[in-house]
Amino acid sequence: MKYLSVLLLVLAMSSRLVNAQARWSEEKANAWSAQHRWLVGCNFSPSTAINQLEMWQADSFDVATIDRELDWAEQLGFTSVRVFLHHLLWQQDAKGFLKRMDEFLTIAHKHHIGVMFVLFDSCWDPDPKLGKQRDPKPFVHNSGWVQTPGREFTANPSRLDELKPYVQGVIGHFRKDKRIDFWDLYNEPDNMNGSGYNKLEPTNKVASALILLQKTFAWAREMKPSQPLSSAPWLGPWADSAKLSPMEKLQLESSDIITFHNYDSLEKLKPCVENLRRYHRPIICTEYMARPVGSKFDPNLRYMKEQNVGAYNWGFVSGKTQTIFPWDSWEKTYTNEPPVWFHDIFRADGTPYKTEEVNFIKSLTGAH
Repeated sequence: MKYLSVLLLVLAMSSRLVNAQARWSEEKANAWSAQHRWLVGCNFSPSTAINQLEMWQADSFDVATIDRELDWAEQLGFTSVRVFLHHLLWQQDAKGFLKRMDEFLTIAHKHHIGVMFVLFDSCWDPDPKLGKQRDPKPFVHNSGWVQTPGREFTANPSRLDELKPYVQGVIGHFRKDKRIDFWDLYNEPDNMNGSGYNKLEPTNKVASALILLQKTFAWAREMKPSQPLSSAPWLGPWADSAKLSPMEKLQLESSDIITFHNYDSLEKLKPCVENLRRYHRPIICTEYMARPVGSKFDPNLRYMKEQNVGAYNWGFVSGKTQTIFPWDSWEKTYTNEPPVWFHDIFRADGTPYKTEEVNFIKSLTGAH
């Protein structure tokens, strides 16, 4: 199979890619977990940003909105947020980007919230561009989210080493920062974006992403971060380790702590957690909650708390990402707010989508 041949290629890479710092032991990973609060939170982007670039660029970095919305997260009892970065921001102005990251961490810390940063992402638009970002397409889910790196890299794997300064510059700068919970190196690297951009994806995208993830683990470990590293498989349920894809095998066998995604009902969530127990490491669900397809706070979040599984739902405040609309909004026309929100918890004015949902979350987090 093509994936097997690619995996063999990755494993045969030169000694430059041998990890300078070994993967954490099970004991170290579990000790890290024992010293942490329950990691519960959301994937966070301020409601005024359509994507990672608009969130972080100097002229659209919205401190007031970030502060206000993280205050709402604190009131919910959230202890951590998952936040996406972008390599173009580093290439544009590394010093300014690091300064804004530090400012974000300061705001989050003020609200007693830790941060998990995501370095790379294979989802949505494969042609990211700096500068003013386009306006949202009305009623379309994540109509302006962009990949990092884009197809100019995944189509040309010989260019992947150009990304090393970004990985090592960011992780090296914050490698001892206690405000960072952990690093998510690559979001859904083998996602081919069937609903929106599949026709634009390079045929070798997954092979390139596999190589990039291997390199990124090595580059990151060379910086000797105090925080653990991870990358989450997302297709589940991972029942048979012999049937894992090369990407899943790399993710699960290289991560210090085990992360995963699940947008299914509780009945399908449970086997994923049970199957991942075989790695004997902390388990964190870094994406869940899509109401119409059965992934809900009640009962999924309750189950994850009972199992000591970290949990980050997708979305927080309804805004320019428009993730109250479902994935199928790329194919089906919507003209009004859907009767059941897909993601998100609050409206832009801070009003809860469902008060009973907010109260349920608070009952689990112990928020008052």
